[in-house]
Amino acid sequence: MKFSINSSDNKSSARTGTIDTNHGSIDTPVFMPVGTVGAVKTFSPHELEGLGSEIILGNTYHLYLRPGTDIIHAAGGLHKFSNWSRPMLTDSGGFQVFSLARLNKINDNGVEFQSHLDGSYHALTPEISMEIQRALGADIIMAFDQCPPGSADQKEITEAVNRTTGWLKRCKKYLKAHPSLYNHSQTLFPIVQGGVDHELRKISTEALADYADCGIAIGGLAVGEEKSAMFDTIEYCDTILPKDKPRYLMGVGKPTDIVKAVHRGIDMFDCVMPTRNGRNGQIFTSSGTININNEKYKNDYSLIDGNSKHAFGRMFTKAYLRHLFNVKEILGLRIASTLNLSYYISLMKIIQEKITSRDFDKWSSSWLSEMKTRKGM
Repeated sequence: MKFSINSSDNKSSARTGTIDTNHGSIDTPVFMPVGTVGAVKTFSPHELEGLGSEIILGNTYHLYLRPGTDIIHAAGGLHKFSNWSRPMLTDSGGFQVFSLARLNKINDNGVEFQSHLDGSYHALTPEISMEIQRALGADIIMAFDQCPPGSADQKEITEAVNRTTGWLKRCKKYLKAHPSLYNHSQTLFPIVQGGVDHELRKISTEALADYADCGIAIGGLAVGEEKSAMFDTIEYCDTILPKDKPRYLMGVGKPTDIVKAVHRGIDMFDCVMPTRNGRNGQIFTSSGTININNEKYKNDYSLIDGNSKHAFGRMFTKAYLRHLFNVKEILGLRIASTLNLSYYISLMKIIQEKITSRDFDKWSSSWLSEMKTRKGM
């Protein structure tokens, strides 16, 4: 994998770039739709490509439990199993073990946990995470790390930093001894931990940076800490992370969060918000977010979003979409999710254009000021 920086903003750390993989190129900054169980909910691969998606995510924890890596490997890997031909990233499974498992026990070897599905017992170690991700075959694979919650104390965060470093070394050792199972390369991203403590972030970065062949991630944010502390940490990380490698901010976020993070040098984002919020009736539009379940839209025959880049926004009325949600028609979920993903992907294209024209700092300041008046953005 190769990363090239194409342009930089002259008044911020924002930059555009290209990540080249064996499954195609990715223009950055990029938003990556989340396909937890091998599918972005309600979308076919063809539809995702039509929206402009260049890379999607798969979830190691969920795919390991169902359908199982043997089935996916027998199909030729997750690309072929899901019929997605473009780049793909898989997470390590660690976050889900810590957040979803009914019971988990963490030690230096790894994590023992009970499945959230049936209570069955499993173990996840750096080696097992790499074994699973080798079988899944994603272009970008994430190192197994410990992600402490925002409420964690200094001792727990320090333990997570040290454990994450030890686990990364074991991930690299496993990958060196077990080459890719398919005819394409896989690139490992280390994950920097440290909570909102600058010194711990520096310690983690210094320990992991040499293992970042082409990309590094910031983990352990957007997990309950104050928003101001999150952005302060991202801004600090901009000063210590390698400049020549893509930076991936995991699990973020709202459109305003993305713009602020791009300003601070972030290149890659993922979040379930567009599809999850869409399925719950919240839609991102050019004039702000709307909750289509509200009674006021019952007789509102205006278009959902006449300025949307997607035809759905210019085809259907708010009253019709509210009706679909009210009768639990699956088309309603598809319309809402499609409009939200279209909004996010279109936003990334605007960001790229503003950085290229060296107008990003001015544009982002104006855009963020306007968004303050728009609930949920």
